[in-house]
Amino acid sequence: MCCWCCCLDCIHNIPPLNLLFLHFSPHSLSSSATSAGAAVAPMASISVPNPAPSPTEDAESIRKAVQGWGTDENALIEILGHRTAAQRAEIAVAYEGLYDEALLDRLHSELSGDFRSALMLWTMDPAARDAKLANEALKKKKKGELRHIWVLVEVACASSPDHLVAVRKAYRAAYASSLEEDVASCSLFGDPLRRFLARLVSSYRYVGGGGVDGELAIAEAAELHDAVVGRGQALHGDDVVRIVGTRSKAQVAATLERYRQEHGKGIDEVLDGRRGDQLAAVLKAALWCLTSPEKHFAEVIRTSILGLGTDEEMLTRGIVSRAEVDMEKVKEEYKVRFNTTVTADVRGDTSGYYMNTLLTLVGPEK
Repeated sequence: MCCWCCCLDCIHNIPPLNLLFLHFSPHSLSSSATSAGAAVAPMASISVPNPAPSPTEDAESIRKAVQGWGTDENALIEILGHRTAAQRAEIAVAYEGLYDEALLDRLHSELSGDFRSALMLWTMDPAARDAKLANEALKKKKKGELRHIWVLVEVACASSPDHLVAVRKAYRAAYASSLEEDVASCSLFGDPLRRFLARLVSSYRYVGGGGVDGELAIAEAAELHDAVVGRGQALHGDDVVRIVGTRSKAQVAATLERYRQEHGKGIDEVLDGRRGDQLAAVLKAALWCLTSPEKHFAEVIRTSILGLGTDEEMLTRGIVSRAEVDMEKVKEEYKVRFNTTVTADVRGDTSGYYMNTLLTLVGPEK
């Protein structure tokens, strides 16, 4: 049984994809009802038609694409790959209302392989998607692999506090347990890494407009320095957990800037020097996700294609999770750091409908 077969049973326990649209019937979901959902973030890479077809029209087009002797994969990519999360939620509601089956169920039965995984992951509600990714990361058999730990860090640090709350709710609905407790009890991690991850996924960071505390930034930059310096010595996990696990993103950024001013280099450079120290590697990922997520996700995508084989799960996650957020920044960072483009590497390491899906989400290079 594939992971999606098990996951679909869990996903059906999650409330409908977007509670905002529960009071609409499929036929009342007109194009005017989706105008608010057509807004695309400034650094997102997806393109959305304006005006977009109504959710009912899209649902009917999807139905045509999956009926008959063969599936029209290109039509599915063209529709779902050019809609926002809010629009995809409306389409899913319309589709189920019209045809009495869940859109994800139909995609699962019609598609296969990496193409199916990518398109289904993209079609999911973002909070449900991250809940699924976190649950899968906690079930990996290889103990403490960094690429799986990255998933938990991304879910906790690379988006808004409200999104993390939504992920925790979706996780509990799908798996009848809490994300925080599952991380805290996961045997894949030892302390202090486990405490650090548990604090990250259970946090709610302040996002108000009160600015930053300069004196606190000075004090905590010094504490971070004391925690991370000293090769051959253990990284002082408790100090790291408290500072990185509780402060607002703006406060963390101010602390890191103060660190750079005081010591002439960034803390990420210091952490790179602690080779073999897993907590240091995870701390670096957390700091990047909090303050410069484009750096982390450029590394995720690059790591997925290096070596003997492509890590399709990692590649899919890196692109799907940022296409509506900041993929334009990721692409620029990727070009500067690796002297190539995301598009070129996707073309070189993937093929077929899977490649077309990823390239649709990545958008054109500038």
